[in-house]
Amino acid sequence: MEPIATLGLDSGLEAQPASSRATVARSYQEVPATRWTQRYAQRTQRVTSSAIRELLKLTEQPDVISFGGGLPAPEVFPLIEVNAASQRVLAEHGAAALQYSTTEGYRPLRELLVERMERYGIRVTPENVLITGGSQQALDLVGRLFINPGDRILVEEPTYLGALQAWNAAQAEYVTVPTDDDGLRIDQLESALRVGPKFMYVLPNFQNPGGTTLSLERRQRLVELANHYGVPMIEDDPYGQLRYEGEHLPPLVKLDADLHGCEDGRAFTGAVIYLSTLSKLLAPGLRVGWVVAPEAVIQRLVQLKQGADLHTSSFAQMVAYEAAKDGFLDQHVRVIRKVYGERRHAMLAALERYFPEEVRWTRPGGGLFLWVTLPKGLDSTELLKHALQRKVAFVPGVSFFAQGGGAETLRLNFSYPTPDVIDEGIKRLGEVIKERLASRG
Repeated sequence: MEPIATLGLDSGLEAQPASSRATVARSYQEVPATRWTQRYAQRTQRVTSSAIRELLKLTEQPDVISFGGGLPAPEVFPLIEVNAASQRVLAEHGAAALQYSTTEGYRPLRELLVERMERYGIRVTPENVLITGGSQQALDLVGRLFINPGDRILVEEPTYLGALQAWNAAQAEYVTVPTDDDGLRIDQLESALRVGPKFMYVLPNFQNPGGTTLSLERRQRLVELANHYGVPMIEDDPYGQLRYEGEHLPPLVKLDADLHGCEDGRAFTGAVIYLSTLSKLLAPGLRVGWVVAPEAVIQRLVQLKQGADLHTSSFAQMVAYEAAKDGFLDQHVRVIRKVYGERRHAMLAALERYFPEEVRWTRPGGGLFLWVTLPKGLDSTELLKHALQRKVAFVPGVSFFAQGGGAETLRLNFSYPTPDVIDEGIKRLGEVIKERLASRG
């Protein structure tokens, strides 16, 4: 056994008087955190807590109406089907479900996802698919694989907070392009592409946080410009199947394949990496997402995932497959669309009733969120303090801006609260906004 001194402790501690030993012990108790905080890696300097996760802590009180989190409604969770799927998995595949498995993911689930994606023109094989611990892990793995410190990533303004969190840890820098009601401003894209970003990150369907959808004309032009400047894309599509009105638009990965004349049923260019998740379609607690990429890229992502968690839970993947197969997922998505569509309508109607005319907001055709722009001079972070006093919460917009800004914006979630709660919450928030406008004179 090695001497105590080699472990960084005083080898003569036991020989000291009791009072001295107590003093030394106290010193070890008082400064243990410092011993670690001084050793943090440089890449952690830009890592911060999620404003949304922190806000959820503040709104756990039952009397607070929260429009903050991007939470699916628990009323639509398929509890009966997931319970039945769990029983089948344990009865038929119990040992395998509780055992280590391949990093790529449960093959029947990957095959099911390939079949579902083909409906939307994404024609790939299971070898192009990696199952991840939710789409958030996919973003983290993408950052580890592609981003060197100082690399510039082109993102929408505003953009998804989770992507910024993942890539801040990789020490990314950002080039931003603003959005409007039709999504990314293509008229301002070309100058950003000339900077030479490593890749661009786009949420074309019901964007988080804005709720906007990239129009077909803009999608086609985006793909053309990306190819012209040789900039690949990450297409993040967690909400694409949650459309409440209008027609489905082709994903960027399909438009890119069309541009290159890929007519083979299993061909795609690989210039667009596609991300999605079952969190909004089945349940977020299963933590099942996926990446679609060229096989060579999947192999490298697999290596990184092995260092992170070996593989996504075998049991969760099998349960997700059992619950989703045989057409149930299609039936369940229709239920979700009906419930969330009603709640979106309730929020839009309440905004018309209770918000002052100086406030503007988006009108999403699907997804979970809408975006509010306050009159000049109103700060949403300051507004939140007053709103919390009235027991209503939201997410200030500043969290979604990679290069600062957004003080006069905020995000509202409509999927979680019921229509009656939405009406009361928007009424309270409207009163707070009117009071702040009045106090400003």
